[in-house]
Amino acid sequence: MPPIRILIAEDQTLMRQGLKTILDLEDGFEVVGLASDGREAVERALALQPDVVLMDVQMPHVDGVTATAELTAQLPTTRVIILTTFDSDDYVFEGIKAGARGYLLKDTPADELLQVIRRVHDGESLIQPSMAARLIAEFNRRSAPPPASHEAISEREREVLRLLTDGLSNREIGARLFLAEGTVKNHVSTILDKLHAANRTQAARIAREHGLI
Repeated sequence: MPPIRILIAEDQTLMRQGLKTILDLEDGFEVVGLASDGREAVERALALQPDVVLMDVQMPHVDGVTATAELTAQLPTTRVIILTTFDSDDYVFEGIKAGARGYLLKDTPADELLQVIRRVHDGESLIQPSMAARLIAEFNRRSAPPPASHEAISEREREVLRLLTDGLSNREIGARLFLAEGTVKNHVSTILDKLHAANRTQAARIAREHGLI
């Protein structure tokens, strides 16, 4: 039986190499590539077409949720497991909505990680039990129409929102729009307030769902 081909996307070198070592020592797994940010993860996945991607959430250039959405749209047979230190409802919800098939914290024991990779590869979707009930509650909460004041978003804020949704950092948005990084930060803060969004990822989701970009 061929090994499970895995791509590891993790911006911390020590964690990235540690995961690789764990998987290399185990029969039935083959690490075919490494990526240090979301953009590189998508590029390498398209080139290597792994069976499974271990995807960190918070990475430079393109975050793990955005990368997961891009990757699963283009490679529907590749399964993504989000692996992160953040036990956050937002990360769980957005990651699963983006197409991730599993969600594990980085302090998960190695034997459990290996088991989850095998099961996700076999077609299951797995979330740690401690997160499952919160995910259902969060889904129900977000199913209600958001009370966002969409009409109050200015044209400049729409420009910032459009670039934010593309995964650009405040510095990159500033360079595109010829704005100071601090000005962009203020625009982003205002956008989050107006959309009642907890973070940039949620703001991007609301923007897409309500045709703001």
